[in-house]
Amino acid sequence: MGANEWVSTSMPYLTPREKGQPDAWGAEASSRGRQGSQRIVHAGEVAAPSEVAVLLGVAEGEAVVVRRRMMYLDDQPCELTDTYYPLRIARGTRLAGTAKIPGGAVTFLAEFGHVGVRVREDVVARVPRAAEREALRTGPDEPVLQLTRTTLDSDDRPIQVDMMIMPADRQRLRCEIRIGWPCP
Repeated sequence: MGANEWVSTSMPYLTPREKGQPDAWGAEASSRGRQGSQRIVHAGEVAAPSEVAVLLGVAEGEAVVVRRRMMYLDDQPCELTDTYYPLRIARGTRLAGTAKIPGGAVTFLAEFGHVGVRVREDVVARVPRAAEREALRTGPDEPVLQLTRTTLDSDDRPIQVDMMIMPADRQRLRCEIRIGWPCP
């Protein structure tokens, strides 16, 4: 792997942070001697796209809250992330605004009793759309990875859907599975 490539695991992004800790992205980048930052491009209510509607269990076009972010690693764009929330959770909260949330959204959700206990992730490689290619500064023939993560609570209700787009040649996704006995 080269200097511009990144190894990513999901666990830090699924666990609420302790009070006063920075968000998971900034902390992970810092632990590797790098700088991770983000810019919230848009936040608020939108009509649920079909894939998001299915994952959140709402009707296509039904209002949901989205936070659209551009993620940076050492001031270079490295990921586009759209995070969707059901209105019952996010309407009128900080999730619907563009201000940074101390500790991150997972910590904010946990403070209100919305804790993820199961996560489902799907990864596909594809050709980027023109706007994605421009935002991520990739070449015309460079593929992207699309990671779609659905987080469910203890009642098996979806509380969050993340759709992340990242340049494939700069990313390695690592899956770590802890196996214990007896299995839950």
